[in-house]
Amino acid sequence: MTTLPPGGRPPRRRVHREFAYALAGLPLGILGFVYAVAAISVGASFAATIVGLPLLAALLVGARRLGEASRRLAVRLLGAGVPAPRPFRPRRPGASGWIRAGLGDTVGWRALPYLLLKFPLSLASGIISITLWSSALGAASYALWRPFLPLQRDGDGHGHRGASFGTDFFLDTAPLIAAVTVTGLFLLPVARWSVRGLVHLDVLLIRGLLGPTRRSLTTQRLRNLERTRAAAVDDSAAALRRIERDLHDGAQARLVAMAMNLGIAREHLATDGDAVDLDATRTLVDAAHRDVKEALVELRNLARGIHPPILDRGLEAALASLTAGSALPVRVRIDLPDRPSAAIETIAYFCVAELLANAARHSRAGEAHVSIIGRARRVRVVVGDNGAGGARIDPGGG
Repeated sequence: MTTLPPGGRPPRRRVHREFAYALAGLPLGILGFVYAVAAISVGASFAATIVGLPLLAALLVGARRLGEASRRLAVRLLGAGVPAPRPFRPRRPGASGWIRAGLGDTVGWRALPYLLLKFPLSLASGIISITLWSSALGAASYALWRPFLPLQRDGDGHGHRGASFGTDFFLDTAPLIAAVTVTGLFLLPVARWSVRGLVHLDVLLIRGLLGPTRRSLTTQRLRNLERTRAAAVDDSAAALRRIERDLHDGAQARLVAMAMNLGIAREHLATDGDAVDLDATRTLVDAAHRDVKEALVELRNLARGIHPPILDRGLEAALASLTAGSALPVRVRIDLPDRPSAAIETIAYFCVAELLANAARHSRAGEAHVSIIGRARRVRVVVGDNGAGGARIDPGGG
């Protein structure tokens, strides 16, 4: 169930949704009860026949579908945080695999008792909801619609315009009208909280019988962790390979050239008996000095690739610096009420950098735009351009 706002008073819209859920649950409860009784009866009757097992498997899958309809209705109207159970997926192909999966479907078996218990609960919820709300609203507004009632006469011939109990008792005097109105106002919270309690019982049944079990939740959580760990390992391996390639092709090549130039210069200086060629030696030292500076630039760019220092000033400043050096004119729109974490900022920065590089290289665009919007602890990054487009997921595609 969704939590109440401060003060404990439920929003009016939620009251409407609970009443709508009680009304919609009534026919759904009747249908589910009839289906569950028929499934149990037919399954027990044909269990020993050749069609018994396939029929029972189909009935269990149908019970799962009806339970899923109730769960989705509760999630949509009430905001009930009940996650979906594991989907129905036969492990083996063919009819035999489908039948075995249907007979072993714990979700379908758990849906049967829910459909049986749903019927009396939905019946009580529907009747109580209609009775209490109609009585409460009718009594609270009694003073407004009482004058439109037909004129009635008591045993003495006096005319009365109001609700009657028997032939001589009419609710048409000021004290009685006020009493009816006060009673209606008192019944309004009674109706609200009565319906809420019944609906909450239904949600508890859904959570206990239609939601995933603790074992399945643990299994799913372990699978998610395994996928996350595998993705993290792959990303780390790719990052290490990129760093190794950049070091090998960039800084290492510069340092090797510098070492060679310095070695040749040393040999020139160490020559005995010959005049030192200062111009040649100066040229070699200048080349070594240039290689050192280029190696430093390579290492600095590599360090920036790991974590750009300008990100310490925030994503907005980092993107301003990035787009200033872009080959395309870039319009930037950033709306971040709260600063994201360092990891999110780094991911967003490199995504924008890669997409802008692709746009400048392939799109033949005249300008690009970047939009970063943060809402509800989510950051949405959009990079676009006015180029040709035409990305294709195939060999040679964009």
